[in-house]
Amino acid sequence: MNCRPGCAACCIAPSISSPLPGLPHGKPAGVACPHLDETWRCRLFGQPTRPAVCGQLQPSQEMCQDNRHQALLWLTALEEATRPAAATTCPPQPQKTGATP
Repeated sequence: MNCRPGCAACCIAPSISSPLPGLPHGKPAGVACPHLDETWRCRLFGQPTRPAVCGQLQPSQEMCQDNRHQALLWLTALEEATRPAAATTCPPQPQKTGATP
């Protein structure tokens, strides 16, 4: 399957945790990659600076569905389902005062 022209859902919905040019900490979910051109095509395609995860995410009927809106919904749901759980923190411990029991 080939990418749908003007879609770029896979460059918007998912987060990218690996560095991209200009984004050393990656890209958050739901934000369009700044490396998309005016026709929603990847400017990094075929370049060594393109993150490996981008090349590994291949178009499929399940992901792309029938239109861009459906693809965004599916990828957003996948992003949310695979998001790591919030880190649990230990409750604060009582502070020791200078007094000894």
